[in-house]
Amino acid sequence: MIELSRGRRVAALAALALGGVAVGLTEFVAMGLLPEIARNLLPHEYARSSPDAVARAGWMITAYALGVVVGAPLIAALSARLPRKKLVLGLLVLFAVGTVASALAPTFELVLVARFAAALPHGAYFGAAGLLAATLWGPGNEARGFATVLSGLTVSNVVGVPLITRLGQTADWRVAYLVIAGVFLLTLLAVFAVVPEVAAAADGSPAAELRALRTSQVWLVAATGAIGFAGFFAVDSYIAPVTTDVTGLAAATVPWALVAVGLGMTVGNALGGWFADRDLHRSMVIGFVAMIVSITAFSLAASTGVGLFVGAFLVGATSLYLGPVLQARLITVAPGAQLMGAALNQSAMNIANSLGAALGSVAIAAGLGYLAPARVGIVLAVVGLALGLVSFAAGRRVRERVPATVAG
Repeated sequence: MIELSRGRRVAALAALALGGVAVGLTEFVAMGLLPEIARNLLPHEYARSSPDAVARAGWMITAYALGVVVGAPLIAALSARLPRKKLVLGLLVLFAVGTVASALAPTFELVLVARFAAALPHGAYFGAAGLLAATLWGPGNEARGFATVLSGLTVSNVVGVPLITRLGQTADWRVAYLVIAGVFLLTLLAVFAVVPEVAAAADGSPAAELRALRTSQVWLVAATGAIGFAGFFAVDSYIAPVTTDVTGLAAATVPWALVAVGLGMTVGNALGGWFADRDLHRSMVIGFVAMIVSITAFSLAASTGVGLFVGAFLVGATSLYLGPVLQARLITVAPGAQLMGAALNQSAMNIANSLGAALGSVAIAAGLGYLAPARVGIVLAVVGLALGLVSFAAGRRVRERVPATVAG
């Protein structure tokens, strides 16, 4: 634990969380602006069929998610020996450049490329910033450290995403992304000013980080998050058309639906960070069961205003409860490669983002309606629960065999 004054520690944690706010904005704003983006970038397709154009615009979400998947392990391996503060600052520069490019790209295809590029530092940021926050909190608070950075993401969904979404609706979606780039620059200045220098792990190396990829448990836990968490994104990616076309509310209501999701995420993230540091196994089971129940409730009740908002809150809460739980689990099964473990969780989450958005798009394009993605989400969450149980069972079998081998 680094010796800092209480005020300096709070300021440093807040700066790292502000980065989470900016990342949440760049990742989630597209979900509330898909109709505007489709109308602007795909005008002819939108005129023929707005659902088809919105479904195609959803590939912006997929492109971002794929960028995270590629960037997280790559940057984690290459930056193993880089001091954590310098790494975070470099990642924030990449975020700002990629977000500006997203705002200025003239065609839909170039916007997809820009979103992919903007996403490359995403996983490494949450990994490096989460490890920094855990160091500031002290030993035994790994999940709490990651929950601190993720709290910025939840705050962005409560306040930032609805505000920026409304800005994009009234002004232009490109203006929204330029404002997000400004938040990244503000975070850069804050981190530079108040976050202390923290050296990389003494035994850190690209080879050590990459060795984590040879562990079957790492891949199993990553698959648990990638498939199970896709249930959340299947719902959240299409919250805007559900609000307007299913519930029948005005487009101005979309930001408030996002507030409901964000409030739930804030509550769930705080609870998940606390419980994960105490009982990781039980926390994961409870989280997935609660997610299945909440997505089911959303699919049944979102046609009413009350059902939409209550369901959105519960889906956000149960899903982000799993965020620090899965993060802590991946670090546990990747000893000696904490940055890779932390980054891989973000890869898994964004495979989930890509998978949920893509399967939701397929369901909508098949004419099953805007609530069909939620029904897909139920199946994905059930599979995630099953994989999580298999992971813990496999871990127990390994631990039981080790004493027997030693005794023999």
